[in-house]
Amino acid sequence: MSLILALDFGGTKLAAAIAHAGSQEWLGYERRLSPANADASTDLEIMRSLIHALLQGEKPTAIGVSFGGPVDANTGTVRLSHHVPGWENIPLRQLLAEEYGVAVGVDNDANVAALGEYRYGAGVGYDSLFYITVSTGVGGGWILNGKPWRGAEGMAGEIGHMVVDPAGPVCLCGKRGCVERLASGPYMALDVREILLNEPQRRRGRGGEILRGLVNGNLELITGKVVSEAAVQGDELAQEILHRSAWALGVGIGNVANLINPQRFVLGGSVTKAGEGYWQVIRQVAQQTALPEINFEVVPAGLGDDAPLWGAVALALDTVEAS
Repeated sequence: MSLILALDFGGTKLAAAIAHAGSQEWLGYERRLSPANADASTDLEIMRSLIHALLQGEKPTAIGVSFGGPVDANTGTVRLSHHVPGWENIPLRQLLAEEYGVAVGVDNDANVAALGEYRYGAGVGYDSLFYITVSTGVGGGWILNGKPWRGAEGMAGEIGHMVVDPAGPVCLCGKRGCVERLASGPYMALDVREILLNEPQRRRGRGGEILRGLVNGNLELITGKVVSEAAVQGDELAQEILHRSAWALGVGIGNVANLINPQRFVLGGSVTKAGEGYWQVIRQVAQQTALPEINFEVVPAGLGDDAPLWGAVALALDTVEAS
């Protein structure tokens, strides 16, 4: 029976898993956080150790790789990582193929997760969907007419850098008011920290107190997850920032619905676990932004955090079939 090795190079975590072709259960699963001072070499060394622990000397039939950054899927070359230095123009497919002697497929994490949701998750039974991941960054991946659609040079789906507020704060990419700048976990945390540091008078009362309590007053410990937890507990500042995040995503989704008209929007990533109020804002704003004649659903990822790994399984199987 074919043994598939799935790898996920995320912005802050590295994960590897093995499964039999045709199965939907992991035979083994390993995960590790990427160290704070990581570069491409340390990430590759950690991934090799995860692979070694999983394979125990066995040889996989094929390898599928989800990478958190722009990838040339045709050549399997990583263009760069926005979060880990040293990944510029790394021929990842070639490296792995030479090391393990099997067929390898490599693609951007959002494209791979879209494929995973289409084959095994919330996209089963649908032939057009747009997958959006909202975590360290915001990315998107397309399935159109039952096949991945990457665009002319593999850059389709970059909803994170759709501008929804031209007067908004500056994003890492240099533009103002991108979806990612308003909706991603690290940026939500950054904005909350700056407000708590610079506007203490405005934050008297309930706004910010729960946030401060969750991190024992150490504002450096505030993350997107902390913001979400504080919002659920009723912190007004956290709710305000989370509402803005959901609004930005909703505007982006409504515009994409107008442009491409997919059946489903499937949302995954850590920020999407922020509670029902967050989802209500996204759905409401998306419907208000889209034309009333356009029908679509906005649903949570069926595979949760494993969407990129299961997509890597599907990518590996497709790579074997194509070779």
